[in-house]
Amino acid sequence: MGVILVVDDEPVTQLMLGMMLKRSGDYEVVTAEDGQEALAHLDKEDVDLIIADVNMPKMDGLTMLQRLRADGRHQNLPIIMFTARGEWRIRQEAEKSGATGFLTKPASSSEVAGAVARLLGA
Repeated sequence: MGVILVVDDEPVTQLMLGMMLKRSGDYEVVTAEDGQEALAHLDKEDVDLIIADVNMPKMDGLTMLQRLRADGRHQNLPIIMFTARGEWRIRQEAEKSGATGFLTKPASSSEVAGAVARLLGA
């Protein structure tokens, strides 16, 4: 069973992604409300993939992504950035910072499942 960390400050988005992922595969889903909480979680437990919102309080998704890529332990961790702002600049910044995938809200179950399957080889 793969463990996926969903990082989003919206409880509805956490719930929606959790339901999509559980329905589409054999995944355990854990959540964090922002980048700081996600980094704290990763200090305690490993995950197989992260899906993170770009805009969050305390620490946004791009800052979290940059910190994870600077940390040797998480350089190869698959990270999908998930945002309602599908602006080209945001996507370029995410890719430059080391994102391995990008989804624009709202994403369908098949889009989420496809992105996760590609990155986890499922």
